[in-house]
Amino acid sequence: MSSHAAHVPVLPQDSPQDHGQASPATGPARVRRATPASRGAAIAFALWVLMAASLPWWGESSWMREFVEFSCYFILAMMWNLLAGYGGMVSVGQQAFFGLGGYVMLALGNLAGLNPFLAIPLAAVAAAALAVPVSRIAFRLQGGYFAIGTWVIAEVFRLTLANIPAVGGGSGTSLTALRGMDRDLRELLTYGTALACVVLCIVGLHVFLRSQRGLALQAIRDNEVAAESQGIAVARMKLAVYVVAAAGCGAAGALYFVSNLRISPDAAFGVQWTAFAIFIVVVGGIGTLEGPMLGAVLFWLLNKFLADYGTWYQIGLGLLAVTVVIGFRQGLWGWLRQRSGIELLPTRRWLVGEGVEDVPRR
Repeated sequence: MSSHAAHVPVLPQDSPQDHGQASPATGPARVRRATPASRGAAIAFALWVLMAASLPWWGESSWMREFVEFSCYFILAMMWNLLAGYGGMVSVGQQAFFGLGGYVMLALGNLAGLNPFLAIPLAAVAAAALAVPVSRIAFRLQGGYFAIGTWVIAEVFRLTLANIPAVGGGSGTSLTALRGMDRDLRELLTYGTALACVVLCIVGLHVFLRSQRGLALQAIRDNEVAAESQGIAVARMKLAVYVVAAAGCGAAGALYFVSNLRISPDAAFGVQWTAFAIFIVVVGGIGTLEGPMLGAVLFWLLNKFLADYGTWYQIGLGLLAVTVVIGFRQGLWGWLRQRSGIELLPTRRWLVGEGVEDVPRR
């Protein structure tokens, strides 16, 4: 982000209000960036990470496999939320980078002889690199045309990979690079990688969205013209977010197919990946960090206990999404936050002090 981001209309960190100095109009004031709930959430998150890290020593292997699958859906949803919920770029083609990450991991493992776990971050880098030229096409489109255009790009990726025999063609292939690895070790490494990716995703997005660049991104989402008039480099910021979202989707795809041990174009580039991400974000609460977390847990529970009902399960997901959109326009977390005022991962600022109302600031 260029120095233009400094022009985002937020209270400067070194203003008199921050240091509790008197203001002629409001008296002593300061900027509050945390809440009692968020401090408690930080402690709970640290304890959860410690507990999750110790799971291989006291839990069952099936629990680790469930967490890996959950992680892939969660990371994909968080990346879609960053792109659409905070950046205002609604895409239905993020499966392009999800599948690409899986295929890059497979190619590096099977053809280049690289350890697939080391190939996961390289797959994320490859997805980010390819997102740059892809953005030159996608960013020519706006609104619904952008959404459909991203889906068409994903289909181009699928058809291209289906015609490359070295990676299995249309029928796909298995990940043979892990054939000689002990199963318990493979599951442990997969679980550890998934946990690291989830923690990095949550912490990284929270830090970014609390920064001036995060505020600039939200200003772009609300009004691009107004944001650019304030000196924000709109095109550069949108490109950066698109690239980061692509990298996250690529990492999720590589992780999923390391766990699954087999990949095919239809499985890797299916539109259901983005559909699941949209469901998680919309039901949980778009434009929040807590929403996709709640939505991912709800989706995992539904998938765990109702998936055996086949078509009725899919109909149920659709009805739930429609109900939430009509009855809870801000998602379940948005509705809960509005009623309770709780913010576990706040990205806003509050101007507080003597003579100042507790007013949130962007």
